[in-house]
Amino acid sequence: MKIVVFVKQVPNTDDVQLDPKTGNLRRDGVESILNPMDANGVEAALQLKAKFGGTVCVVSMGLPMASAVLKKCLAMGADEAYLLTDRPFGGADTLATSYTLAQAAKKIGDFDLLICGRLATDGDTAQTGPSMAEKLDIPQLTGAIAIDGDGNDVCIQKET
Repeated sequence: MKIVVFVKQVPNTDDVQLDPKTGNLRRDGVESILNPMDANGVEAALQLKAKFGGTVCVVSMGLPMASAVLKKCLAMGADEAYLLTDRPFGGADTLATSYTLAQAAKKIGDFDLLICGRLATDGDTAQTGPSMAEKLDIPQLTGAIAIDGDGNDVCIQKET
């Protein structure tokens, strides 16, 4: 089983402040961490890997410093890590981000399951995963609270 998990480096929400003029998050001097929702996705993928074998690939799009969250994922047990970083990606909205990440999934290829966290704590839109699924023309399920399988099929429990 080949599982690709998409992760994001975000500001530590304990340190977040807003710029009073722009309303944007101030990132200078704020610790960056692995998005907690994405950490849950990595853990779910690692549990499936432990049960059925296979590989877990993690992918992030961001500044070169986002390699720190990929290293954390590798330390957790992921097998491969990919960082998509380029100046034109800066300031990308969810549409551009989902396109870029979908292209990465195609390039990695032969995946059995893609996992995205519920949302990123720095944007709170929850749009990237569903938009990626649309671009890849694959089924999606949002709001997952549990995942299991039998090696051939995946069973996902959804929160409603």
